[in-house]
Formats: sequence, structure tokens, C-alpha cells
Amino acid sequence: MLSLTANTLRPLSPFHHDKLLSSFTFLTPQAPHLQHPRSTLHSKPSLKPISATFTPSPNPQQQQLYQPFRPPPSPLPSQFRSLDTASRLEVLANRLGLWFEYAPIIPSLIQEGFTPPSIEEATGISGVEQNRLVVAAQVRGSLLQSKTDPDIVAAFDLGGAELLYEIRLLSVQQRSAAACYIAANGFDAKGAQDLARAMKDFPRRRGDKGWESFNYAHPGDCLSFMYYRQSREHKNPSEQRTAALEQALKVAETEGAKSRVLQDLKDREGDREGAKGEIGEAVRVPVVRLKIGEVAEASTVAVLPVCRAEEWEEVLEAPGGCRTEGEFGVVVAEKGWKRWVVLPGWEPVVRLGNGGVVISFRDARALPWKTNRWYKEEAILVVADRERKEVAADDGLYLVAANGEGDGGEGLKVVRGSVLKETSVKESLGTVVLVVRPPSEDTDNQLSDEDWE
Repeated sequence: MLSLTANTLRPLSPFHHDKLLSSFTFLTPQAPHLQHPRSTLHSKPSLKPISATFTPSPNPQQQQLYQPFRPPPSPLPSQFRSLDTASRLEVLANRLGLWFEYAPIIPSLIQEGFTPPSIEEATGISGVEQNRLVVAAQVRGSLLQSKTDPDIVAAFDLGGAELLYEIRLLSVQQRSAAACYIAANGFDAKGAQDLARAMKDFPRRRGDKGWESFNYAHPGDCLSFMYYRQSREHKNPSEQRTAALEQALKVAETEGAKSRVLQDLKDREGDREGAKGEIGEAVRVPVVRLKIGEVAEASTVAVLPVCRAEEWEEVLEAPGGCRTEGEFGVVVAEKGWKRWVVLPGWEPVVRLGNGGVVISFRDARALPWKTNRWYKEEAILVVADRERKEVAADDGLYLVAANGEGDGGEGLKVVRGSVLKETSVKESLGTVVLVVRPPSEDTDNQLSDEDWE
């Protein structure tokens, strides 16, 4: 950098503009009458130094806008980079090295034009296993980048591809915590899968009974909450419920989670309010949520007439079912009807004869158990068998008119058998065999795009 400072006098021309002349006074030996008429008497301004800075032009190489293409670094380990295609196929076929070392060979072969079937034909590694190896290697790489304990990562060097593959859907922080927990407890692939699902599902269960007692930051608590939630699906007391609670206590990490599980274990009566909220302990009718795309992928389906809950007479008038005719399986009903529904071939639906009928309710408050939040938010379908009208079981559910006799116009409702027996009602409009909830975008285990493919 060169800096120059010079003190110079700038010559003034008598031919400058009048405005410039008006700002200065020229002192000359001429007579006063020869001075400019518009000039005024001022003191001569002081001359200030002029500072100039010289800045050299930047390096010509830095101004180059064109940057040549630089291919990304090879994902292959250094010991495999010099091998040709045949040699890399041989490494895969003979599993030469650790699984995470030869797993990057698969994407390199794909880039060269190979397909999973062609790789399977040349190496014997199935397409499913190829995907598992590649994904597990990426998960292992993320563990290394997140500064996970090297001893924990080394625990998956031998046969760890199946374990790391199961935690692929977790975040980077969750993967590290899950890997530590899996290695410490010696989980197999099924255990790793349950842990990953429990950690992924835990935030979505906010508001469930006991959720606040478990800590999301601890993988063991997430798994414990999953078992705790499963225990409430069994009758209390029962061996299945006790076994699930004991499993939840075994994997719980925090004191809050352990205290919550111990409280339910010690209470032989259990949380009756929660049990009733989960369909009631004595009800034998399954409640299922229809999955998106489940009807489309079902191998067998059932077509049933639908009646409105506000008109109980429709139950008596609805057709008795459908049958298929001809080589194309054309569906034929015994008489015309306005509303139909197609359900997957679930066992309660398949066992229905010609008396099957579906009643659509605006919400689930018509069901005879404690109302939960979703009961007021979702419409439901109640599947009933009109051929089974006798009120036989106290814990069964039966379809009756709202006035309890079947001759009014107040619509339909579902009543327990014990309540009907108390009122000396021996016959109903049909026995309820299934309750169906609508599909939901927030529900897990929906059919994914891969399932459609």
C-alpha cells in the first residue's frame, strides 16, 4: 500500500464562474478600480494538505469467476478406491471387511449403472439387505459426526447394521442416545425397533394419562411409557397388564417414571377411570381406526349398507347384504339403497351374514362408556349383526331405538346388555360387533408411498 501526501497551491483562473470568484479575494498590485466589481474583502483561506492513497488492484486469480467442476470426494474407503468394478463385486460377494467398510461400494456400483437386482445376482446380497447396509452406514456416519463415544460406535462394528437401520428415522441427537441405550442393554433388532418407535411416538402422546411422569430426554423412559400405555389396554387385574407394567418398570430410567409404574402395580384395582376411558374393561367389541389406503390394499373387502343414526326405521329396511356375480365379480344387492360403505375383510365383518348393517353416528357420544376428547371430534361407524337380536351377554353391546323399545322416532343408540336386562328388554335391533373410527393423517402406521409402490 503506497500513501502519498503533497502540499500544493491550486492556481485560480480569473475566468472562473462568478460564484467561485465571490468566495475569494485576489490580492494583486493593480489599482483598486481594476478589481472585480463583485469581489468582496475576505481573508485568504488557509490551504489544507491533500492526502492521496494508492490501492493496488486485487490478485487477478481472485477475480476469476469461472470455477472448474470438482467432483465430490469418493465415499469408498481408501483400500477400495483403486479397485476395478470386478474387484469391488468380489469384495461384496465375499464380505471382505467390516459391513460399514464395504457398504459404500453399493452406491458406487449404482452410479456406474448397476441395479439392485443385478448387484444381487453378482454378489448374493438381496435388495433389502443392500438398502439396510447403505442406510445403516449413513446412520453410523452421523453418529461419528455428532461426536458419539467411539466405544459406543465400535459396539456396532460386528453385525450392527440391523440395529442402526432401525434408528434411521430419529434425529441426530436421538440417534446418539438410542445407540448408547441399545449398546448398554444388548438389544436385538426387534428391541431397537421398539425403542425407535417409542422415542418417535412419545411427543405425539402428550395429554395421555401418565405422560408427564416420563422424561423425553431418556430413551428408557420413552420405552417405559410405551409399555405403560400398552398395560392399560388389558383388563385390570390381569396377567397381561401386570407383565406390561413390570416390563415398563424394568426399562424406566428416571425416578418419576418408576414411581408412576409402581403406583399402578401396587394398586390392584388400577385406574378404573382410565380403563373405562379406553373402552371399558368388560367390553368385547373392538374399536379400530381405518388406515388411509387400507381398503385399496385389502385382499378381501365387504360392502355393507349404511343407515343414519337419526332414523332407526332404516335398520329394518336396509338390504341384507351383497353378492358377486359373473367372471368380473359384479356386486349385486337384493334391493336398491342410497348409502354403502366398503370395509376391509376384518374378522368381525367377514363373519357377518345377510344381517350385516352399518350405522353412521355424528360422534361417539352414543357409545356406552366414558366420553373422551376424540368422541366429540370424530364421526364413527357402528357395525351390527341384525340376525343376532337376543340380549344374551351382560357385557355385550346392542343396538336399540333411543326410547328403548324400538317404536319411536328418536334415532338409535348403543346400550350394554346389563342395562337392557334391568329394563326387561330381551330383544334388540342387532348386536354390535365392531366400531370403526375414520382415517387420520396424524395416526402412525398409515400406508406410506413405498407400500403403494
